[in-house]
Amino acid sequence: MTTFPVLASTLSEKDLGKFIIEKYNLNSSFECKLYRTGVNHTYFISDSDKKYVVRVYCYNWRSKTEIIEELQLLTILKNNNLSISYPISDENDELIQEINAPEGVRYVVLFSFAKGEKTRFMTNENCFKVGSIMAKIHNLTENKKINRINYTSEILLEKSYNYLKTFFSEDLNEMRFLKETGIEIAKTFGETNLVENQKGIVHLDIWYDNFSITVENEITLFDFDNCGNGNLILDIGYFCKQLFFIEQDKKQYESKAKSFIDGYKKFRELSDTEISLIPEAGASIFIFYLGVQAQRFDWSNIFLTENYLKMFVGRIKNWIDYHENKKLTATNS
Repeated sequence: MTTFPVLASTLSEKDLGKFIIEKYNLNSSFECKLYRTGVNHTYFISDSDKKYVVRVYCYNWRSKTEIIEELQLLTILKNNNLSISYPISDENDELIQEINAPEGVRYVVLFSFAKGEKTRFMTNENCFKVGSIMAKIHNLTENKKINRINYTSEILLEKSYNYLKTFFSEDLNEMRFLKETGIEIAKTFGETNLVENQKGIVHLDIWYDNFSITVENEITLFDFDNCGNGNLILDIGYFCKQLFFIEQDKKQYESKAKSFIDGYKKFRELSDTEISLIPEAGASIFIFYLGVQAQRFDWSNIFLTENYLKMFVGRIKNWIDYHENKKLTATNS
């Protein structure tokens, strides 16, 4: 009987464990467990003393060249003593493994484990530290490019909207809002002359789910899967927007956002022009991730409904309205 073709598979944690143990010469007491599926699949492999992360890239999500570029960036950051989860080479000094899954070749990378816990409700000290780490990364990546996606307004806004059109009618108020807002944001960025050292390689997904914090407030960043080229303010805007929705008390948000910006400015200059772009930067990345959810229908379509669109667009509206009201208050005071 011929095996029926599949779009996506979940690798056996037991067999993946055996594969990793052999490739990396780990002792037989290591045990592999599936942590979660999603854009990529994440496994933990550990024994009583050591723990690693295994990322299995989904089929046709990242090319081998893109993965190589990501891993080279991580190696540079690690060699500059930045606290990130880094790739680990096998016995043959290879960083990328290939597995013949039912759907086709899938790439596998072993990463160091980020010690600590994910902390949704961060302290001011935590936010300051995140800002500091982000600034140090930007100091190393300014003026640089990697052979990956360029996060232009066309990619972040226009292309994302086109992905969403395959799911939703353009007559929906939310779709009209996304189209009009995308045009306005693209115009704002187009009219803003950022200098070269305000552009570089961005992470594009720095929020509490992608770093661990120890009790000593040591922070380790991970998941650079969306890294690419763009305006560095994108990373700042995205973190601020995520913080905005975590902190329902906006006084707390403002305090923690200030701590984050202060941490950033301790190690890197942040111009008034860049700060003025934070609302547009945060909104553009949220629109981009809506597009990713539409693009990756195989894992997102279970919740990508009109109700979800209304909720998500409502968040973008709240973010934009908040900043417009702040501008009006500042103007009238």
